[in-house]
Amino acid sequence: MSRDLQFSVLLPVYAGDRADHFLRAFDSATVEQELRPSEVILVQDGPVPGALAEAIRSATAQRHVPVLHHELPTNVRLAAALQAGLQRCSYDVIARADADDISVPSRFAVQVPLVADGLDLVGSAMQEFDSEDGSLGPIRPRPESTAAILRYASFHNPFNHPTVVFRRSAVMAAGGYEDLPFMEDYWLFARMLAAGATARNVREALVRYRTGDELFARRGGWQPLRSDWVLQRRLRRLGLTSRAQMVRNIAQRTGYRLVPDAIRRWAYPALIARH
Repeated sequence: MSRDLQFSVLLPVYAGDRADHFLRAFDSATVEQELRPSEVILVQDGPVPGALAEAIRSATAQRHVPVLHHELPTNVRLAAALQAGLQRCSYDVIARADADDISVPSRFAVQVPLVADGLDLVGSAMQEFDSEDGSLGPIRPRPESTAAILRYASFHNPFNHPTVVFRRSAVMAAGGYEDLPFMEDYWLFARMLAAGATARNVREALVRYRTGDELFARRGGWQPLRSDWVLQRRLRRLGLTSRAQMVRNIAQRTGYRLVPDAIRRWAYPALIARH
């Protein structure tokens, strides 16, 4: 790159992550990138099993990219772990990465300059891949312009969370990550947009998103549904949705959360991923 672009990667890991998936995600976000991060803030959310602990030690010990391993003594859930990580990032430009997804080599070279040039939040499309055989699946696009993102936010999360690069100052001005299981990212992005953050999504799929049966099992049940209800009321108070839109969203999500896993997997592309 022609410019010296300094940025942090914020990567949380917890006991439910697999060691091999974590190492693959870590490499994809560091040594495989055309534009390598200046540092990785690796937040360990509570105790982890032996294989994952060894993988974390291996990642921390590598010499290609500086790594700060911040270990939380107990599991505090994703929002609090990310908020703790934000406090330890050395740079205002921060790229999110997850412990089981894969960043394509051009990801940071595409996104980081957009944030460095003034945008507050930049996401991208992402492509699903099967956790078992590695086969590539559908691409999940998101609206590209700030205006389109604002319209989309009244119905669905306008960003794929594992793809985002953002400006920490804009995140903190909106209040940072707040605990709302399964919805902490949507709630943060909604508050950023309501506060006037400038945003964009890149058309290219810059992250490969790991899927499998367990993904759809996690998306069902009463806890995600309770978070849906809370989020929809909050979006209404922010003015991002009308009353009619709120009612429609709650009805749609109630059905989606309570159907059997097999039906949820079938319905996901039509109802959630690509609306």
